[in-house]
Amino acid sequence: MGELSTVGLLIIALFVLLGSGVWIGLSLIGVGWMAMAFFTARPAGDAMAVTVFGSLSSWTLTALPLFIWMGEILFRSKLSENMFSALAPWMGRVPGRLLQTNVVGCAIFAAISGSSAATCATIGKMTLPELKKRGYPDSIAIGSLAGAGTLGLLIPPSLIMIVYGVSADVSIARLFIAGVIPGIMLALLFGGYLAWWAWRNPQEVPVDDFAGLGFGEKIRRSGGLIPTVLLIMAVLGSIYTGIATATESAAIGVVGALVLSAAQRTLTLQNFIAGLMGATRTTTMIMLILAGSAFLTIAMGFTGLPRDLALWVKSLNLSPLALIAALTVFFVILGCFLDGISMVVLTMAVLLPMVQAVGFDLVWFGIFIVLVVEMAQITPPVGFNLFVLQGMTGRNIFWIAKVSFPFFVLMAAAVALIVAFPGLATWLPGQMMGK
Repeated sequence: MGELSTVGLLIIALFVLLGSGVWIGLSLIGVGWMAMAFFTARPAGDAMAVTVFGSLSSWTLTALPLFIWMGEILFRSKLSENMFSALAPWMGRVPGRLLQTNVVGCAIFAAISGSSAATCATIGKMTLPELKKRGYPDSIAIGSLAGAGTLGLLIPPSLIMIVYGVSADVSIARLFIAGVIPGIMLALLFGGYLAWWAWRNPQEVPVDDFAGLGFGEKIRRSGGLIPTVLLIMAVLGSIYTGIATATESAAIGVVGALVLSAAQRTLTLQNFIAGLMGATRTTTMIMLILAGSAFLTIAMGFTGLPRDLALWVKSLNLSPLALIAALTVFFVILGCFLDGISMVVLTMAVLLPMVQAVGFDLVWFGIFIVLVVEMAQITPPVGFNLFVLQGMTGRNIFWIAKVSFPFFVLMAAAVALIVAFPGLATWLPGQMMGK
C-alpha cells in the first residue's frame, strides 16, 4: 500500500497548487518535480527539459492549433446567422419543432469547432433569442442547449480526441472515425428526448411559424449553410478516405474557412487578428497543460507508481464492467473541479497501464473517456457549458445544471450503450482503416 500513500501525497500537492491559483500546466510540472526529487534518485531538470520539448514537438499535435483556428474563423463568420434560417423551416414537422435546432445546430457546428464551449456559445447566440421570442420555455431551451453543446467533444474533429490521441499514442484519424457513430447516436438520443418532452407537454410547444413555406423556399433558405456543409465534408472526407492526415485536413479546414469567411465579407483585418489571437490563447493553454502532463507522466514512470498501481488494481480482481463503472463515477466527480482536457491529461499517466492490463481497446477507451468528460461539462461548479450559458443568460449555474440533468442521464445511457456494444466505437474504424 506504499504506492497508494505516495499517490495520495502527490494528489494533495496537486490540489494545493491548483487551489492556490497556480496554472494547471505549472501545477503538473511542480508535482512531477516533487515526484522526481523525493521518490527517485534521478535529476528532475534534465528529464523536464527533454520531456517538455519532446511532448510539444510532435507533428501530430500541429492539428490542434489548426482546428482551433478553423473554429475561431467560422465563429466570426455569418455561420450562426445562416444556420437558424436554414434549419428552422425543416423542423416544423419534427416533434419538438424548433427545439430540435439546438441538437441539429450543435451537431453541425461540432463538426467544425471541436470544442464544447464554442459549440454551445455559437448555437446559443443563434437559437436562444429565437426560441424565447417564439415562446418556448427557458428550461427546455437552455437545458437542451447545455446537453447538445457537449457534442462538440464527440463529433469529429474533436480537440479532446487530439489531446487523448497524443497522450495515449493512439491514431487521431482512427479516433475521429470512432466518434462518428457514438456522436450520431447521442444526437438521436437528445432529439428523441425533445420529441418525448413535446409529446408530454404539447401546450408548451408554439405553432409552426414556417408551415406555409413551400419546398423550394425551404431549399432557398438553406442555401447559406451549403458552403459550411461542403467544408465539413472536405475536412472529414479527406481523413476518412485516407487522402490527408489529421494535420493536413486541419490545414484544408483553415484555408476553406478563410475562403468562406472572405466570400461572406466577414474576413476583416480585425476578425482575422481576433481569430488568430483567440486560437493562440487556447492553443498555448492546452500546450502548457500537455507539457506538464508529459513531465508528470515520465516522473510517475521513474517512480514506478503506474506499474505498481496497475498491479494493485489487477490484484483486486475487478471485472472490466466494475472498473468502467468506477472510472465513470471518478470522472464525473473529477469534472466538478476540472475542465475536460485537464481531466484527460491529468489521469492518463496512471490510467493507461491499468486499462492496458485489463485489455481494453485504446480507441474504444478514448470514446468512453470523451463521453464521460461530456457528462462533466454539465456538472457544477466547473462544467464549462454551464459557465457559457450562465454568461449568456444570466441564470444561476445550479438552475442551469438542474434543467440540463435529463441530458446528463442520456449521456450516462450512451456510456452504458458503448460498454454493452463496444462495436459502436470500434466497428467503423475497423472497416475503414483495418485492424
